[in-house]
Amino acid sequence: MSWLEENPHIRTIRVAAADLNGIARGKRVPTRFAQKVETDGTRFPLSVLNLDIWGEDIDDSPLVFESGDPDGVLRPTERGFVPMPWLGSPTALLPLWMYRESGAPFDGDPRHALARVQARARDMGLTPVVATEMEFYLVDDSGKDIRVPPSPRSGKRRPGAEVLSLRALDAWDIFFTDLYDACEAMDIPADTAISEAGLGQFELNLVHQPDALKAADDAWLFKLLVKGLARKHGFAASFMAKPYPDYAGNGMHMHFSMLDKDGRNIFDDGGARGTDALRHAIAGCLQAVPGSSILFAPHGNSYDRLVPDAHAPTGLCWAYENRTSAIRVPGGAPVARRIEHRVAGGDVNPYLMVAGILGAALNGLEDGAEPPDPITGNAYDLDLPQMPSDWGSAIDAFEASPEIARIFPEELIRNLVLTKRQELHYYRELSETEKVDLYLDTV
Repeated sequence: MSWLEENPHIRTIRVAAADLNGIARGKRVPTRFAQKVETDGTRFPLSVLNLDIWGEDIDDSPLVFESGDPDGVLRPTERGFVPMPWLGSPTALLPLWMYRESGAPFDGDPRHALARVQARARDMGLTPVVATEMEFYLVDDSGKDIRVPPSPRSGKRRPGAEVLSLRALDAWDIFFTDLYDACEAMDIPADTAISEAGLGQFELNLVHQPDALKAADDAWLFKLLVKGLARKHGFAASFMAKPYPDYAGNGMHMHFSMLDKDGRNIFDDGGARGTDALRHAIAGCLQAVPGSSILFAPHGNSYDRLVPDAHAPTGLCWAYENRTSAIRVPGGAPVARRIEHRVAGGDVNPYLMVAGILGAALNGLEDGAEPPDPITGNAYDLDLPQMPSDWGSAIDAFEASPEIARIFPEELIRNLVLTKRQELHYYRELSETEKVDLYLDTV
């Protein structure tokens, strides 16, 4: 029996794929025609996965007028149907990814980019194990300026940040209870939730997965869910990198380890130091950060987060148990030895972020690369190599990076560069209010 037959209450279907900005692009389909999409797929122009943040065509893209704006064929991912509990009518989403007419994967699809990295790891006899930490703000955007919404419990607005406060969590208990129920229904492995350092900011961890595609799917679907569910509750949720100038930005930290063909963690040496493979992977990640910064900070607002003393890394370094570093090796049992990559903001495309980090680690493992010595103390006080500090420099570094050329297909690199240069051009014309309005809901 199919999923739709098991869920006859579903009244409408959405079919969608992630574009380069992680925005869901798709169609609404009557339920009675959904099985045809499930079996045969559907068609969008290839250029739909290469729109800018406003949903506009890229002016000089070879996917549009130069080639006649041809269609791609979108087929369901292995995820299958998932409910969309934030909508008023019983609705399900069928996630898709894009292929060319020939049946070959479309190299401009970010999910295919991650599948390519995962296949590379498999060819090396490795299985990445991936988890993400999802930070977001709950906001009232009904007025001229955004602010924290009134608590459904007390009707009051919480005046400041309360790190790890049960009172702050309890104030939003109805929302978080609905969120956990929805994650269960959507097979998103939601774990611990905490209040964070910002005004109305929270973090929810997604449990590690021995399938990088599943982990990225979870993060992408979680962002759709949180934003949609917040609107259902009468406020907004935002993964924007820096919604408030005076409070911490939203990050999306990624934890990962690598299992060999026997299921053993190749970073575990039985002690706190970790193996040579751990250091090779760290070295690969550090070497790739300048070129991959556009994956971790993809928007104009992203660079407001990457400033000293703001709970986000700026210098290229690594350390054991040190949250001021870009790459952190957490403590705990050696069997769980892993790398925490702390650079990405909450506004990223999860598929490109995960692909960029894992691909860089594989580069380091292939090369036997050695990192600098781990730092101690406050990374902000040290004289360290810096990642690109502005959007334009990050775009240029991505285009020219030899590390990126080993990770991503040429077509995706070209498409992303064209997209980001167009966005940068028009972003310069916006007021500060327009910049917030642009990113608050979209990313």
